Amino acid sequence: MGVIEVVRELERGGLVVWLDGGWGIDALLGRETRKHADLDLVIDRDQLPTARRLVAGLGFKDVPDAQPGPPARVVVCEHGRGRVDFHPVVFDSGGNGWQQLGDNAWGAYPAEGLTGRGSVADEAVRCLTAELQVRHHLGYELDSQDWQDMRLLAEEFGVAIPPTDSDSDE
Repeated sequence: MGVIEVVRELERGGLVVWLDGGWGIDALLGRETRKHADLDLVIDRDQLPTARRLVAGLGFKDVPDAQPGPPARVVVCEHGRGRVDFHPVVFDSGGNGWQQLGDNAWGAYPAEGLTGRGSVADEAVRCLTAELQVRHHLGYELDSQDWQDMRLLAEEFGVAIPPTDSDSDE
């Protein structure tokens, strides 16, 4: 996927986006550590219509049956180039982002967690901090790729990660 192409197109349109998920972790690390199924982007919910229009110009089309769908996320896909998952957030007066996950359920993107800087293909990008990446990996069962991502963040940034089952056997 042309991560930089998508990010720069959105930025040329006046939008601010943060890389989240696997690409966000790789941006923090400054290198691609694995293949990615999608590009997760945090965006101001009010800018979502503009973002959809801009990526449509790159050939991306809505995936209306993606689960979960709105309001938690909006997914677009371009055959052969991949999928973009927009994570729309509402910003409060303190700069904290709030992702509506469902009825009265919200995910937090604290302002300090939106200060990450990284690079993809030697291009500077905004991304979540290592600490917020770890926090967003809590609360569900992690697969082997999630654990690998967490280990890389711990090694590179010294962030605390939960113990694995094998840690408790020692």
